[in-house]
Amino acid sequence: MFPAMTDSPATGRCECGAVAGPLGVCVDYYYGILAEEQADPQMYRWHAPVVCAYLLQHPSRGHEKYLDVQFRWLQLYMDKGLDGLLRVQAHQVARNRHGARSGYDMAPFAAYAPLPPGKTPGPFRAAFSGLPFSDGSFVSDGHVAYGCRIEAIVEATVESWLSVQD
Repeated sequence: MFPAMTDSPATGRCECGAVAGPLGVCVDYYYGILAEEQADPQMYRWHAPVVCAYLLQHPSRGHEKYLDVQFRWLQLYMDKGLDGLLRVQAHQVARNRHGARSGYDMAPFAAYAPLPPGKTPGPFRAAFSGLPFSDGSFVSDGHVAYGCRIEAIVEATVESWLSVQD
């Protein structure tokens, strides 16, 4: 469904169409975020939106069978906010932990649009390579500001994917 794409450091562009930032292309920012959030529990609260948005902006790096639910996670985040997403996430983890039921409970995602079929949209109006990084951190200006930037990336991702179904 999605063609394999590669980053192009020679052109200074990421596979999603974003211009490379000071750290490189989006994958460089993504791995930097994943590393930093391991030592910062407050930053880690945005882990699911970060992963879902990154993989939807760069679907060749993910697994096609999960992209639909990742798209729905982002819509849930936009609708219910971070606390709502974390509640659903805790529900999913508890459900799997007890072993009584296997797989995802898709009920929390039923109200959200499925991932539109077809080509990957892009470039996105907000991408990971546009995130500020200073003093060796993505949260040097605070967690609230970081969360707002992740929210902007999420909104740009959902908006672009919804535009391919029009």
